[in-house]
Amino acid sequence: MTESLAVATPAQALALLSLPQGELFARATALREASFGRNIVLCAIINAKSGNCSMDCRFCSQSRHNHTPIEVFPLLPDSELRERILQLATLPVARIGVVTSGSALSGGELQRLCNVVASLPEPVRQRVCASLGKLAADDFSSLSRAGLTRFHHNMETSRDYYASVCTTQTWEQRRDTVRRAGESGLSVCSGGLFGLGESWQDRVDFAFSLREMGVEHVPMNFLHPHPRTPLAGQQPLFADEALTIIALFRHILPEATLRICGGRPLVLGDRQNEVFAAGANAMMTGDYLTTHGQTIKHDLEMIAALGLEVTCDVSC
Repeated sequence: MTESLAVATPAQALALLSLPQGELFARATALREASFGRNIVLCAIINAKSGNCSMDCRFCSQSRHNHTPIEVFPLLPDSELRERILQLATLPVARIGVVTSGSALSGGELQRLCNVVASLPEPVRQRVCASLGKLAADDFSSLSRAGLTRFHHNMETSRDYYASVCTTQTWEQRRDTVRRAGESGLSVCSGGLFGLGESWQDRVDFAFSLREMGVEHVPMNFLHPHPRTPLAGQQPLFADEALTIIALFRHILPEATLRICGGRPLVLGDRQNEVFAAGANAMMTGDYLTTHGQTIKHDLEMIAALGLEVTCDVSC
């Protein structure tokens, strides 16, 4: 029955926008439950290297082009990074993301990270993800040998709109990084950011691109305008629009993990519990890279109040 709810073409996806929100959400909930039941997955991240990025992404607080007042620091010392991973591993989070700023880690930094990952107990190592920028095939092989199982690299937006938000890397280069990660045997997590000024057509095209690439883990972020960035004056999305984006992605990617991440408190406010009705089956808990998120206590209570269950299944 739920197979008939998923959409096969961009035109069908755009037609969903004419549905009453209640009907759209009911369809999205049915699709989520068909793939994931009542299970919800949490992840948390570590900002392991912050700021001074050479990329010119118009939304990013960590770009050296944008001068946002944030804390800037190099790759964390190995002992501190390992300890922070182990601390997060005591929480009911299925995935622990190590995120570094910059277009890519240097060879020495990558080797340090590989050493940290390899030193972790096997059950913890299976939960670690990494977001390290544009890496070569040999780099992914090194990460895989160290025991990393998943790599995160966002495509950000549609192919047509991407040049409006970044000029120092092409959409195709991002796609190639995602492909190299997958070809190395790593699971891939790749999504994007909404509220950049993109159209509904861009959003739908973006979702279909992810489907064509075979991406099964999709983080969904909503713009939190940062001071001194070119998008500092951009109006954040309204909650209804953000929730509708989630529902559309569920119809296009019925079996993918849709993980609600950055911008959640700002954009959704007291409607954060509606992301599951809209089709999401996962969320990032705790703080983001340079902005505050929700505490894990808040998120666990919210999920329990909805009669849903948190799972630590690392495949999600």
